[in-house]
Amino acid sequence: MYSVEDIKEILKAFDESKATKIEIKNEKGEQFMICQQQTKPVAVETVKIEPVYEETAVKAETVSAVAESVSKSEGTPVTSPMVGVFYAAPAPDQEPYVSVGARVNKGDVLCLIEAMKLMNEVTAEKSGEITEVCVDNGQVVEYGQTLFMIK
Repeated sequence: MYSVEDIKEILKAFDESKATKIEIKNEKGEQFMICQQQTKPVAVETVKIEPVYEETAVKAETVSAVAESVSKSEGTPVTSPMVGVFYAAPAPDQEPYVSVGARVNKGDVLCLIEAMKLMNEVTAEKSGEITEVCVDNGQVVEYGQTLFMIK
């Protein structure tokens, strides 16, 4: 709710402007409108006000694609603990740590995530079989993105 001081400040700014009408709405949905009679014609000027906060927009296609891939997948997801570059093998000339069908034990290294020039090992949180590798070698991954599925 707006305080008396907030409303006084808004009224003062409104009186000093050439505006004849102002509508104010906050993020809680509270709103009010102030109007004053116009005594002579004035030019109307539209001003774009940038929001103080940012909203993160997620495309509907992205949400449905993620939901579809999760529904098709079987098992427990292994997610990225950080933002970085996914590496399936310890070196470019070596075999990947795991592939689809590989049996893993809890604590086995599954891949590396490079972040800020540091190589971070991602390990299996449970024993099982890799049913899906969800990212490509060298791909940038986000925090929480699914890397593997273990069944």
